[in-house]
Amino acid sequence: MPSYRLQVLIPTSLDRRLRRVAERAQVSRGAWVRSAIREKLEREAGPAIRDPLAELEKLNGPTTDICAMISEIEAGRS
Repeated sequence: MPSYRLQVLIPTSLDRRLRRVAERAQVSRGAWVRSAIREKLEREAGPAIRDPLAELEKLNGPTTDICAMISEIEAGRS
């Protein structure tokens, strides 16, 4: 995926905070900012943009072979 340069002007006080948090995370300021932007966009995107399979996986529902699951369901009905 191609990358593009984005220049953002921030106050000195914000830059100091950014430097400290990036150093604690042991990443560059650029990597920290990219990660923060990615996280914010994912929160703002809403359910329409999220991966539906990933959302199902978060539910931790039962998973098994479909034939085995149907057999278990039918066995429970008898």
